[in-house]
Amino acid sequence: MSKKGLGRGFDSLVPEGTNIDGVTIPKNEKIHKLAIDIVQPKSNQPRQLFDEQQLQQLALSIEAQGILQPIIVAEIEHNLYSIIAGERRWRAAQLAGLRHVPAIIKDVDPLQHLELSLLENVQRADLNAIETAKTIQRLHVEYQQSYEDIALRLGKGYTTVVNAVRLLQLPEPMQQALMKGDISEGHGRALLSLAKHPHAQMVLFKAIQTKKLSVRQTEALAANAKLDAERTKTKDDAKKSVTSTQLSKQLTKHLGLAVRVPKSNSKGKITISYTSQKEFDRIIRHLQK
Repeated sequence: MSKKGLGRGFDSLVPEGTNIDGVTIPKNEKIHKLAIDIVQPKSNQPRQLFDEQQLQQLALSIEAQGILQPIIVAEIEHNLYSIIAGERRWRAAQLAGLRHVPAIIKDVDPLQHLELSLLENVQRADLNAIETAKTIQRLHVEYQQSYEDIALRLGKGYTTVVNAVRLLQLPEPMQQALMKGDISEGHGRALLSLAKHPHAQMVLFKAIQTKKLSVRQTEALAANAKLDAERTKTKDDAKKSVTSTQLSKQLTKHLGLAVRVPKSNSKGKITISYTSQKEFDRIIRHLQK
C-alpha cells in the first residue's frame, strides 16, 4: 500500500474564517442540514471516552443557542454519513433532542478519515494517552504509515510518537487506568521500566493509586524496584547454578558416566553421555530399576 497521506493537516478541512474552538460559521462553504439519525460515529474512531457531565453541559448550551459550528462528515453510502470531526457535538445534540445537525460534507478516503479524526482530537487535546497510542499504531500497522510520517503530521517529535505507542505494552489494567485518568502518562512510562518484572510492576501500580504517588515519586520507586528485582534474579541464578552443578556431580558419580544438568526454573533436560554399547546398556539398567 502506498503511503498516501494528508500533508495539509486538519486545518485543510476547515475553511478560512472558521474558529477551531467552535464559534464561527465557515465562509464560502456549503452547510448541509442532516437528519441526526443518518449520521454516525466512525467505527474505531480515536476517541472512545466522553465525559458525561461535559456532554450534559454542552447539550444545555445547544438547547439554548443551537450548534454554533457544523460537524464535518464523509458520506459512506447513500444517505449515510460518518463523522470526521464533531462527534461530541453530535452526541450532545442527541441529548438536547435535536432532529437535525449542521454539517460540512467532505470527500475523503479511509486513511484520510482516520488521520483527520486523530488530528482533530490531538489538536484539541481530547484523547487520552491510550486512545492516541492505539490510533498511531493503527495508522502504522493497518495503513503502513511510518512513525516519522505520523510524527510530522501531528507536529510532534519522532521519539514522542514512539514512546506514546510503547504504552500499549502495559498490562490491560494499567491501560484502563490511563484511559480513565486514574494514572497519568508519566506514571505509565515509569511502569514500563518494570516490564521485565511484572510482580514489581503491579505492586507499584497499586501503590500509585492507593498512595496517590506523583510521577517523580513513581520514577524513583520504579528505579529502586528494578534494581532490587535484578539483584534478586542474580542471586537466584547463582543458586540455580550451584544446585545444577552439585546435581551433575552426584549423578555422574552414581552412574559412572558424564551427566550434565543445565540450570532452569522448573523444567529442562538431563544429558547423559556414553561412549560405548556397554555404557548405554548400563544406563538402561539404571532406568529400569
